[in-house]
Amino acid sequence: MLGSERPVDLLSTVERLTFLQIDPTAAVAPSADLVVWSRLGDRYHPDDLKRAVEEDRTIYEQNALLRPMSDRRLYLADMKSWPRHEQVKNWLAVNDSFRRDILALLATSGPLLSRDIPDTSLQPWQSTGWSNARNVTQMLEFLARRGEVAIAGRRGRQRLWDVPERVYPSGIVAVPSEEAHRIRDERRLRALGIARANLPQQPIEPYHVGDVGEAAMVEGVEGEWRVDPVLLDAPFQGRTALLSPFDRLIHDRARTDDLFGFEYVLEMYKPEAQRRWGYFALPILHHDRLVGKLDGRADRKAGVFVARAIHEDVPFDAATREGVRTEIERLARWLDLELVVV
Repeated sequence: MLGSERPVDLLSTVERLTFLQIDPTAAVAPSADLVVWSRLGDRYHPDDLKRAVEEDRTIYEQNALLRPMSDRRLYLADMKSWPRHEQVKNWLAVNDSFRRDILALLATSGPLLSRDIPDTSLQPWQSTGWSNARNVTQMLEFLARRGEVAIAGRRGRQRLWDVPERVYPSGIVAVPSEEAHRIRDERRLRALGIARANLPQQPIEPYHVGDVGEAAMVEGVEGEWRVDPVLLDAPFQGRTALLSPFDRLIHDRARTDDLFGFEYVLEMYKPEAQRRWGYFALPILHHDRLVGKLDGRADRKAGVFVARAIHEDVPFDAATREGVRTEIERLARWLDLELVVV
């Protein structure tokens, strides 16, 4: 999808990626939008994603991820056996009346923001983190994991909660757990192309691929990998692309370093003086190599996209330089901002 032949529509793009990660940072654009734009180009508009989630119901949100609705059947079996942690089980048992209050309110008045739902809990949720005593939010999160509530959309960054019957299509049949896990592994490997072989007792989504595909060794890299055989002989003609820091291609930093020799750290959490590449630097892909980072920021109040610096991991030749320049211009045009190069 990052080759010269771009995918043609949003849904097939999300199906191939398996998910889009939601992140509130919008130094350039929200990550989910930026990931899709890197594939579809100017034909994509953020309203397309909002419409797919809130109107067409072809994509749904779960655990800060956007997945194709056709994949929901692969997660229903796991929902039935959730939770496994005793703390969560006990808290849900004590607060069962609170749970029933929320379900009744959503059934009659949903969709609702969490702030519009009264806290009728009998015991507060205890945590050392940000979720401590955030009882309504925690109950909604837990009920979503069990499939008892659904996210109907968003109002700004806030989630709208509703009953599943008004969000998900009727008649979705759960795939048995073992079969579902294998299908999910196969789809993840297809999305990644190549991934490290994981131990079965350590299923770490979204990188775990189990034993699907074919075993492979990467020259100069220790350990065993799994490769999607469908992609082994597939023709590839590359292009230049600017990537979100949360893009599937580079999100696993260790994998990116192993396969591409590309070092990347998201530096927005670092003091400015300690940043090497920028607050929200965009990795630059040129054909089959990750070649650098773009330090760019969208200043919507001023109506400009500021390209502050291009960091070349390898010296750019003329073709690379032209491809990067063209892609930066396309990004600014897609953002509907004037390009300012510093």
